[in-house]
Amino acid sequence: MLDLKKIRNNPEAIKTALNDRGENFDVSVIDEVVALDQRRRDILVEVEELKNKRNTDSAKIPKLKKEGLPVDEIMAEMKELADKIKGFDVELNEIDEKIKYIMLRIPNIPHPDVPNGDTDEDNVEVKKFGEPRKFDFEPKEHWTIGTDRNILDFEAGGKITGSRFTVYRGLGARLERAIISFFLDKHVDENGYTEILPPYMVNRNSMIGTGQLPKFEEDAFRVADTDYYLIPTAEVPVTNLYRDEILDGTKLPIKHAAYSACFRAEAGSAGRDTRGLVRQHQFNKVELVKFVKPEESYAELEKLVKDAESVLQALGLAYRIVRICKGDLGFTAAFKYDLEVWMPSYNRYVEISSCSNFEDFQARRANIKYRDENGKPNFIHTLNGSGVAIGRTVAAILENYQNEDGTITIPEVLRPYMGGRDFI
Repeated sequence: MLDLKKIRNNPEAIKTALNDRGENFDVSVIDEVVALDQRRRDILVEVEELKNKRNTDSAKIPKLKKEGLPVDEIMAEMKELADKIKGFDVELNEIDEKIKYIMLRIPNIPHPDVPNGDTDEDNVEVKKFGEPRKFDFEPKEHWTIGTDRNILDFEAGGKITGSRFTVYRGLGARLERAIISFFLDKHVDENGYTEILPPYMVNRNSMIGTGQLPKFEEDAFRVADTDYYLIPTAEVPVTNLYRDEILDGTKLPIKHAAYSACFRAEAGSAGRDTRGLVRQHQFNKVELVKFVKPEESYAELEKLVKDAESVLQALGLAYRIVRICKGDLGFTAAFKYDLEVWMPSYNRYVEISSCSNFEDFQARRANIKYRDENGKPNFIHTLNGSGVAIGRTVAAILENYQNEDGTITIPEVLRPYMGGRDFI
């Protein structure tokens, strides 16, 4: 949620920034918010005047009674004042609801350093690590490799549930578990995160707090006849750990790493990446979430990216980092990097992690503050990044570590988690 004061003080700059996002967002709602806010402040002034008048009249009554003078007229006037105040209170509540409705649907403002652009083709590459493997045989797609080795069963997933669900079998299931354990150990033991195991269902307020709702309602799985949603990412429950709280500024930054299953309807992705593990309705992920002071948030974002990079480097996977342009930024982020791993079957880099600085956008929605050195509560900055997506890591390993005989070499760092095996 944006700062209403910033909208009030410079609505044209806000509209320009929103137009730069290229989402066809109707910026006229900014004018509507400004008008509602002005009406609200006018009412507050008028209500204050009415209350002062009522208090003045109220103070006169004892004196009038003491002097034996009638008080009917002044009592009637006080009732009229009370009715007016009550009417204004009703209007204020209506205005507050209208402002909240609009504010929850306004996306975040891009940081000035976010590149201009409309689509992912306009994202800016800032780093490459490793070289894509050159094969001396015809490499296979990960879904073919997984099926041939009997470690991925897409047909069973379809039978049990439907499209975009997968059953992991045998060493495939163990590989997934090994990657999860390795990522958590890396982030907790080496990168300094505190592990969280969150619920996989959250309430509506939690989804609103991180920005999934109300905009992305169609992409969420809701439990029928309840207020519960299956989480699209562990970012949602972990961020909401501190909803409606004031944190101790001396204890910042707070860094959490959380493994969870994730559930997404992928409503807008029909026909995209329909085969394999890249775009599933259910997938596993290790998420990194930070709560930081505003003045430290961009330095902490760079550290977050390095933490996400560290697991890809340890696995020996070639990847690149791109700075996301304004048109591809998404609803909640002020600044975002994507880490993209090389996938031979696509002959391109594929997103495996997004690392975002939301600044105070989520904190305002979820009411998360910290107390500064002067004891004043301020909205905190939140950051999050995939550390990283597990299914896509499995896909990248199968494709980049495949051998001509159909086996897969297990990356060295995963072998202790795989019972010492070298191959699948």
